[in-house]
Amino acid sequence: MPKSRLISSGGGFCLAVLLGLLMVFLLDPLPVQKVRNAVFDQYQRWQPRDYQQAPVRIVDLDEESLRRIGQWPWSRTQVATMVDKLEQAGAAAIVFDVLFAEPDRTSPAQLLRNNSLPADLAAGLAALPDHDTQFAEVLKRSNTVLGFAAERSATAGGPPLSRFGMVLQGDSPLPFVPAFRGASRPLTELEKAARGIGAMTFKPDADGVVRRVPLFVSVADELRPSLVAEALRVSQRTGRYRIISSQAGVQRVDIGQLQIPTAISGELWVYFSRPQQSRSIPAWQVLDGSAPPLAGSIIMIGTSAQGLQDLRFSPLGGIIPGVEVHAQALEQVLTDTLLNRTNWALAVEVLTLLLCGLLLGVLALKLPALPSAVLMVLLVTLLNAGAWYGFVAHRLLLDLFTPSIGLLLVYGAASIVRHMAAEREQRWVHAAFSRYVSPNLVSHLVAHPERLTLGGQRQMCSFVFTDITGFTSMMERRTPEAAVSLLNDYLEQVIGIAFRHEGTLDRIVGDAVAIMFSAPIPQADHQQRALSCALEINRFAQSYVASLHEQGIEFGHTRIGVHSGDVVVGNFGGSTIFDYRALGDPVNTTSRLESLNRQIGTLLCVSEAIRESCPQVEMRPVGEVLLKGKAEAVQVFEPLEAMVMPVAGRDEPYEAAYRLLEAGDLEALAAFEHLSAQRPWDGLAAFHAKRLLAGENGARFVMTQK
Repeated sequence: MPKSRLISSGGGFCLAVLLGLLMVFLLDPLPVQKVRNAVFDQYQRWQPRDYQQAPVRIVDLDEESLRRIGQWPWSRTQVATMVDKLEQAGAAAIVFDVLFAEPDRTSPAQLLRNNSLPADLAAGLAALPDHDTQFAEVLKRSNTVLGFAAERSATAGGPPLSRFGMVLQGDSPLPFVPAFRGASRPLTELEKAARGIGAMTFKPDADGVVRRVPLFVSVADELRPSLVAEALRVSQRTGRYRIISSQAGVQRVDIGQLQIPTAISGELWVYFSRPQQSRSIPAWQVLDGSAPPLAGSIIMIGTSAQGLQDLRFSPLGGIIPGVEVHAQALEQVLTDTLLNRTNWALAVEVLTLLLCGLLLGVLALKLPALPSAVLMVLLVTLLNAGAWYGFVAHRLLLDLFTPSIGLLLVYGAASIVRHMAAEREQRWVHAAFSRYVSPNLVSHLVAHPERLTLGGQRQMCSFVFTDITGFTSMMERRTPEAAVSLLNDYLEQVIGIAFRHEGTLDRIVGDAVAIMFSAPIPQADHQQRALSCALEINRFAQSYVASLHEQGIEFGHTRIGVHSGDVVVGNFGGSTIFDYRALGDPVNTTSRLESLNRQIGTLLCVSEAIRESCPQVEMRPVGEVLLKGKAEAVQVFEPLEAMVMPVAGRDEPYEAAYRLLEAGDLEALAAFEHLSAQRPWDGLAAFHAKRLLAGENGARFVMTQK
């Protein structure tokens, strides 16, 4: 399959991955929530809220207060005294993050119920006022808010008393706010006396970290405000809420003059600041009158004592008192430093994943690896930098990190598709190219693409050059189509032989073929491979010619030259084309040896370098030949197998005549004439007889033609 088609089909795979990621993102499983929460936590760690003086203070039932006054729960008269002092100090609202669900055990009635006392002592206690009643009287004349604990169990009590008005604008918020089936409520007497009552309950995330505070909860399918909402309402002396919601969820809650945007669940994302000592006042200081001025402040009464177990995990790391979570939520409302997780945030995140995923997938499929990777990194960086800027500049909670993970997965899928396409294309090119270029060269270049660069290296190689006798005249006598068909059939067989011997096709020029051994992959036996290849080509060529002659088709004999030597091999095609070949004198020598066959009447000539490396192959000497354009003579041999009429074993008659020729004996002429007469097919014997008859002597002769 072509690369383009594979990439096109791979695009469907990438799209399926993207759609699967979108589905996971919309289903919002726990791992996705954890990643998103971790991103928002990191934002706050990098830039926590700057603490600003706000009319919110915590009266802390801390360890020192418990040591000075006694263990909790304190007597309700002691708590009433503290409320009176706070009211006198001008507190705007006194809010208890403490549940008064049971009667005061120090009340006279409780002492009488739990102890057997003398009659006169019992009568005296019965005449004393009840502590809870005293506390209720203080609550009635003070601007106080009590807390209740929303429960998952329906066995708890029902919704607390409604002390407020409610205006609903839009769809009901009940399906969206945190839902509970029951509530642990304060004593009825206290609940009726307080100006407000709100849910103290948090809904931590799966990792136990409190990141949001509800403004409203659902208790047995009835809306009830949280402790934060009631603190804001009572402190403003207003009697109602306005909740604006739609089918997508809660959008805003109005409390008096405050307009508070919320998450779709009606919760506030708490923007935490670092711990501030000035935020808290020990309870003992309120009781002894040493507390700082508190006029106009919302007072949150709660505990940081570890034994009372109201401690929470913070996004900033570490543990903070639950009452501080409420206080920080109030601070950010009153200082207008709210975090904003808008209703359209999810749509932005989904569209980012969809559109950027499509873009990144296309880029990864179309562009090379490095540019696409750079663009991917740049895109992901810009997205997350934009989300961080939104948090810093606008306190916007936008999670583009989780979509970025999806983008990386889409990019990875596209990269896999492209890699598979490249591999398939590589295999296709290898298979197709190997039909025209040596398979060993193709495999070598696939494994070592750096060899495609310009340049070469020196190494020992062997060469086989072939040519067809009279090919030009044959072309003239036949139609081009017929001649080309014959030539292609011939070349296919010759190249196949070369490839079987693991030779490298150097070049084809018309009917001539140049084959190289020991490059690009070194071969220790390259001389033997070259000679074996040449002998097989010779056998094929003679058989091919014979079969064509039987069909009445004329085809010339193949001349072959074989030589070995030191050459430079590499890519010499310039910067615009790849042309892997060898350069050096041995290449020219091999070409001259091939041409020598035409002058001396042989079909295969090999150099002494080949003969010395292949002693097992019987050969007969041709002579010391001074090739055209060469200054030094080359000792040339003819393998006996390549003779027109092969001789079994050694060619002793020829060798005897050659020894006379080599010695300069005058009897050499008669010996070659006699041998030529006996062997009219022996072109080499006839060549020597002719040159001796012309007056030459010795085994050395000059090649007058290329």
